[in-house]
Amino acid sequence: MNYFKKTFGGAWICLVFVLFLSLPVFGGEIETEYIPSMYASFLALVPPIVAIGLALVTKEVYSSLFIGILVGGLFYSGFSFEGTITHIFNNGFLSVLSDSYNVGILIFLVILGAMVSLMNRGGGSFAFGQYAKEKIKTRTGAQLATIALGILIFIDDYFNCLTVGSVMKPVTDGHKISRAKLAYLIDSTAAPVCIIAPISSWAAAVSGFVEGEDGFSIFIKAIPFNFYAIFTIIMMIALVLLHVDFGPMKAFEEKAKREELPSEDGKEEEGALDNKTAKGRVLDLLIPIISLILCCVIGMIYTGGFFGGSDFVTAFSNSDASVGLALGSICAIIITVIIYLIRKVLTFHQCMECLPEGFKAMVPAILILTFAWTLKAMTDSLGAAEFVAGAMRQNAGSLMNFLPSIIFLVACFLAFSTGTSWGTFGILIPIVVDVFSVSNPQLMIISISACMAGAVCGDHCSPISDTTIMASAGAQCNHVNHVTTQIPYVLVVASVSFLTYIIAGFVKSPWICLPIGMLLLFPALLLMKGKG
Repeated sequence: MNYFKKTFGGAWICLVFVLFLSLPVFGGEIETEYIPSMYASFLALVPPIVAIGLALVTKEVYSSLFIGILVGGLFYSGFSFEGTITHIFNNGFLSVLSDSYNVGILIFLVILGAMVSLMNRGGGSFAFGQYAKEKIKTRTGAQLATIALGILIFIDDYFNCLTVGSVMKPVTDGHKISRAKLAYLIDSTAAPVCIIAPISSWAAAVSGFVEGEDGFSIFIKAIPFNFYAIFTIIMMIALVLLHVDFGPMKAFEEKAKREELPSEDGKEEEGALDNKTAKGRVLDLLIPIISLILCCVIGMIYTGGFFGGSDFVTAFSNSDASVGLALGSICAIIITVIIYLIRKVLTFHQCMECLPEGFKAMVPAILILTFAWTLKAMTDSLGAAEFVAGAMRQNAGSLMNFLPSIIFLVACFLAFSTGTSWGTFGILIPIVVDVFSVSNPQLMIISISACMAGAVCGDHCSPISDTTIMASAGAQCNHVNHVTTQIPYVLVVASVSFLTYIIAGFVKSPWICLPIGMLLLFPALLLMKGKG
């Protein structure tokens, strides 16, 4: 008994002594927040610049993104080996993969991949391709049909990219349109359309960033000033109707016209031969796609409280796109499997085989997304947002009439570097509201629109943008090929938009600026056609 008391007493004294020694350590961790020496400086933007530059030069996206992440980890830790490793994994990979929003997007990706596999295995994609060949006789018609479908699916950019790609790929393949061109058409009808659609996840995001104002009415008023989005749609249609291709895209289009097989590497896609012998019908593609659209819309308004009494617009504005798309896609794939079993298109065993096949098809997109999200986490931890916000606040007062064009350029650079347009909205829109809400409300609307347009522009051509990655996945196009072929087209529209924003800062009327911008756009296209 005495031995027990002595042992217990000694252990208790040791425990108290250890806790006493630990107090300064624990207290320091609680009271002192670690701030890296490079925080909120231009060096915060170096990691994404390194990653993007390497990807464009080496044409290898995975290693380029990882090197960018490594640079961010080294900057954050002050070049400490242990600090770099723990930051990259704890605050990078593990953090982004445990984020509920990101997980919802990954679930949506995997399920959509499985649905595409189901439609391919059941012959629905092949049947639709054969039907479309009979109805759509020309390459021009196939491209215009892709644009039209992309404009119709304006609810969400992720949903747009993957749905349009799965529906139109058999059609564009049949007319020997390159995957790079299909990816461009998909990407250009995703974010640019969503950012001028009042009922979309993007409208909800922008409205939420306009604090102290009626965000939704400001979004509506800003639509005519969103020059990049409007000119991108006009340019797409003009490129198709005038048969204009230039830059790297021209080489891909000429190669596609010469080759019989649609894939970029000249090999028949896995499962393509099975598609040609399957007994599928056009309905076997239309029913899954329609189910997916309806279920995803219902899922999004459900998360926004529609079934709890909110009206449709309010529910859509308050929706959680990640949860809504995940719920909708799960319901849609269940409906698809049931219909295929009832119609005896596939057996239950064949349907289940499509699940891992769909997952494998989406692995490249999932890998790139994971790396891109982690790179953004590194950039955020270095204070890139604070650096840009501080620079804008310091110079806003002296640049009043030129501010829309400058905001457009800053938003382009920030979205291109970080791969996020929504993050760009969150940084720049509150600054614009602070500067102009009282002094010049009209210039505030123009500047907010310039922020949205610049964010979409940078997002549109960034290799680490979610939407760009999704467009590559939807078209089954090599990601670097999509980026390099799209950038020259983006630069043409961005240049015209920049000049138009300079004019808008002075005349403050979209109905004067839009015709001037179009007068600048068409000569630029004809000039590029002549050079191409």
